[in-house]
Amino acid sequence: MPPRTPIWIELSDAERRELEHVARAHCAAHREVVRASIILLLADGRSVSSVARKVGRERRIVRKWAERFQRKRLLGLEDDPRSGRPARFSPRGGSASGEACLRAA
Repeated sequence: MPPRTPIWIELSDAERRELEHVARAHCAAHREVVRASIILLLADGRSVSSVARKVGRERRIVRKWAERFQRKRLLGLEDDPRSGRPARFSPRGGSASGEACLRAA
C-alpha cells in the first residue's frame, strides 16, 4: 500500500482558542474533547499514528475527523444528523419547553 501523505492543518487564532477551550473543558462531552484534541495535535505537526496512540483511537478515526475539519472547519467536528426514529426523551430530561415529563407510549 502506498504511503499516505501527512495531514497538514493550519488553525486561525480563534480556532485554536476554541479548540483549546473544548479540550480543557470539564463539562464538555468526551467525544468533543477527543475531537478537539485530535485537531490540536495534528495542527502541532504530530503524525496520524502518534495522535491515534495519544487519544486512544484508531488511525482511521483520526483521519476521519481531520478530513471533516479540513472540509467544514469547526462545524465539521459536530455529529451529523442520524437516520432513524427520533429520540423519545430529551437528553436533558425535560421537554422542549423545559418542563420535566415523559411522553406517553
